[in-house]
Amino acid sequence: MIDEKAIEMHIRGILEALGDDPEREGLKDTPKRVARMYSEVFAGMNYTNHEIAQMFEKTFEDGEDMAMDGQPGRVVVMKDIDMFSWCEHHMALMYDMKANVAYIPNGRVIGLSKIARVCDMVGRRLQLQERIGQDIADIITEITGSEDVAVTIEGYHSCVTVRGIKKAGTKTFTAEIRGQFRDNPNLMFYLK
Repeated sequence: MIDEKAIEMHIRGILEALGDDPEREGLKDTPKRVARMYSEVFAGMNYTNHEIAQMFEKTFEDGEDMAMDGQPGRVVVMKDIDMFSWCEHHMALMYDMKANVAYIPNGRVIGLSKIARVCDMVGRRLQLQERIGQDIADIITEITGSEDVAVTIEGYHSCVTVRGIKKAGTKTFTAEIRGQFRDNPNLMFYLK
């Protein structure tokens, strides 16, 4: 579990290391505020992928999976899911992120709100964008039993846009493509 008292102590130390006075009026409660914020924005660090899958494991029967021609009879796609995360290299915000999640049902479907909740919980960790897509795909596979999953993510990284190279308009795109989405590139049409 996240240790808010330890975070408070360390934030106070950071303020001092920056040459500021943590007792001045504007900063007096900053360590507590940051600790509460970290508990919220890093809530996903409290759970494994398996535990997140268990949180959102409610599914519904879906009936037939294949059309007569052996191709998928249906594809479930949820697009432009807003999310954020934190770069594990600089603890910098990854922002204005959009996730697209698609899967081919394997007899079961997950409620659409659960897909967005999985994305949200996975994002609330110190992460790499590439791992976010892998984790979402792993969880969707565990919940639905489908190996046919695709996750694309596009977003900005403040470690690129506001520090270091400082390229403000630069987006990062990643794709985790599995099963029929990998084998049949025409299915990627659904993620555009």
